[in-house]
Amino acid sequence: MFQPSPWRADFPAIAALQRQHQTYLDNAATTQKPQALLDALAHYYQHGAANVHRAQHLPGALATQAFEASREKVAQWLNAASPSQVIFTHGATSALNLLAYGLQGQFQAGDEIAVSALEHHANLLPWQQLALRAGLKLVVLPLTAAGLIDLEAARQLIGPRTRLLAVSQLSNVLGAWQPLEALLALAKAHGALTVVDGAQGVVHGRHDVQRLGCDFYVFSSHKLYGPDGVGVLYGRSEALGKLAHWQFGGEMVHVADYHSASFHPAPLGFEAGTPPVAGVIGLGATLDYLASLDQAAVIAHEQALHGLLLRGLHDREGVRLLGEPKLALASFVVEGVHNADLAHLLTEQGIAVRAGHHCAMPLLKGLGLAGAIRVSLGLYNDSDDLQRFFEALDKALEMLR
Repeated sequence: MFQPSPWRADFPAIAALQRQHQTYLDNAATTQKPQALLDALAHYYQHGAANVHRAQHLPGALATQAFEASREKVAQWLNAASPSQVIFTHGATSALNLLAYGLQGQFQAGDEIAVSALEHHANLLPWQQLALRAGLKLVVLPLTAAGLIDLEAARQLIGPRTRLLAVSQLSNVLGAWQPLEALLALAKAHGALTVVDGAQGVVHGRHDVQRLGCDFYVFSSHKLYGPDGVGVLYGRSEALGKLAHWQFGGEMVHVADYHSASFHPAPLGFEAGTPPVAGVIGLGATLDYLASLDQAAVIAHEQALHGLLLRGLHDREGVRLLGEPKLALASFVVEGVHNADLAHLLTEQGIAVRAGHHCAMPLLKGLGLAGAIRVSLGLYNDSDDLQRFFEALDKALEMLR
């Protein structure tokens, strides 16, 4: 018999949602938060909030100390070579836009940027718009039937004009780990910069950016059980040195007068203005909590739960999975049923899933679909959640058919 999640009690919102007769299965969009995070936020606000890096008083010193401790924790979580390689942003989207503007000077008209056909809008539109601004060519790498970036096609499309490759680690629609090692090697062989969107992948297991070998890696705190409004941009020191400053204001300035200014290097040079201090401190507390867990047990739990989800979907007539999901989520359509209608009936029964194009509209269009239902799992979900989901799904499909 499948065991319940041993970490469920660490997340107060899960009990609150259960009292509201809600089953939360939209974790790829955002996750619920552990008590450790809530305690850290309360402590910061209750014991004196202050800005960081610029005050000599005690509250400012304590806030700065906690803020920079979180930078060290992120570096440790990713096995970055130095905390100075970690820039705090307002989310993965913010980090990717920072890169698209900060790297613009590295391109010449006619250069190519390679992305894949499965990218979230956050890892497509910044590069699309950069290509339009700078006269570049956007090259889209196609997928296999299994939902993986086609390596044979990539070998043909990534070439001497490729100056940057930007790909997701784990698809937010297809649930497939992408062949990053081979893709990054192709790009490096041509001297291209490499960007990995880790927004979905960072949540599942520990990922070593030095071993991965990418130039940049981004993720959002809120998908990693952390607070909203915080993101991380990791960059190799040499790669960060290629970034031009793109937001200007307080904190990032080294020296300024009315007619000229010089700016700090990374990370402070790319953290203009007041950062999300409480959120960054909260992310550090979340990483402390996650680091305390038995990672092998978490992965085993997620894999077992995902297996139950896939078997249940396969057993239902008319349900078609998108791709071959391996972890964390499954997206599906039902023959003759509109995804919005199905999502509405599931919502009425207290089942929180996602419907639509999942911020990956070109991918869904390429599959000939207007949208799909996505079920995504967190470490606090268990087999009872899936039982409630399948009971609601069966009832909804009976009504719609």
